[in-house]
Amino acid sequence: MTSALWIRPERIKELSLLGVIVVAAVVFGFLVDDYYSGRFFNRVTTSVAITAVLAVAQTLVIVTRNIDLSVGSIVGVSAYLTGEFAADHHDASPALAIALAVGLGALLGAVNGVIVAYGRVPAIIVTLGTLAIYRSWLVSHAESKTITADSLPSWVVDLPTRTLVSVGGLDVRAVVAVVVAVVVVLQLALARPRWGRRLYAVGSNPEAAAQSGLPTRRLVLGAFVGCGALSGLAGFLFLARFGTITVVAGQGLELDSVAAAVVGGVSVLGGSGTLVGAVLGAVLIDLLDQSLVRVPQVSEFWRDAILGGLILAAVVADVVIGRRFQRRWSAEARPHTRVEDEAGAGGPPPGDGDREGDGEGATPALVATDPGGDATDA
Repeated sequence: MTSALWIRPERIKELSLLGVIVVAAVVFGFLVDDYYSGRFFNRVTTSVAITAVLAVAQTLVIVTRNIDLSVGSIVGVSAYLTGEFAADHHDASPALAIALAVGLGALLGAVNGVIVAYGRVPAIIVTLGTLAIYRSWLVSHAESKTITADSLPSWVVDLPTRTLVSVGGLDVRAVVAVVVAVVVVLQLALARPRWGRRLYAVGSNPEAAAQSGLPTRRLVLGAFVGCGALSGLAGFLFLARFGTITVVAGQGLELDSVAAAVVGGVSVLGGSGTLVGAVLGAVLIDLLDQSLVRVPQVSEFWRDAILGGLILAAVVADVVIGRRFQRRWSAEARPHTRVEDEAGAGGPPPGDGDREGDGEGATPALVATDPGGDATDA
């Protein structure tokens, strides 16, 4: 890598987000009394856990050049049905309840994935439809009944306040550990194994990926299943945090998940973005939401307007940074191209590079942007 490309565009976006988060915290520290309290820190970290998991879920789909607008409904269905199960089976293990929520989410995500990947229907249309279908089914199933905290076992309602480490009034709670574990595992999966890099290749250029022999349909289906599974996990966290679950649980979270991913630098055009960036986007959005509530001069209308402005700014920044790096990449590539042309025809002919099989035939090397931003062989 040349000196002109010493830093990756994804890292620029992540560092910029960190800077914005710090600036926001400093500004609100002047505007809000007792802002830097352990209580407020604990509230924000507990609240952001749900948004962060959904942002990671949405990222899996967006990098394949798709979107899932049904995540809010999946959260509602998973939270309600898991709450029903926990209320009727107080002796059930926490692992079983979590597995139920994740499994329900994965099943609903698979429905989306099958229609998108194999039915060739645009994801925005499919998930907009399933958003309404899943929510309507929940309304019909619930019959106006509400899951209350009193009916749930204590380990569910105590989870949001369960502290792993406490330093000076700042608590690192179990829900934060769950988010960190999810991000670390999935980030490693996207950065290293063939599945992750191929996922980015599909989003970078779906036609080229298909012509190269990549199992694009299976990859897209896998992304939707993963998104649904994480949405189910978010549904369990939603149940634990609020305790009281109605048929409108999770409504509106689809906007927050998309906003967090886009603000976090995940390109809406697919093929680019990191899970760390998506989590930082979730932190910024939740920090602003929790902080603006404490500023009496700012109405709810302006809070929504600020969120919309953040999304627009993130999209513009993504385009500007992408174009700038594209020009620099092109400028750096020209001298190397001339040297290779002058070297003569001694090299192997085009198309004779190494190929690797994946069960669906030989796959030529496909250049894609990996989670770190470098060009890699998918």
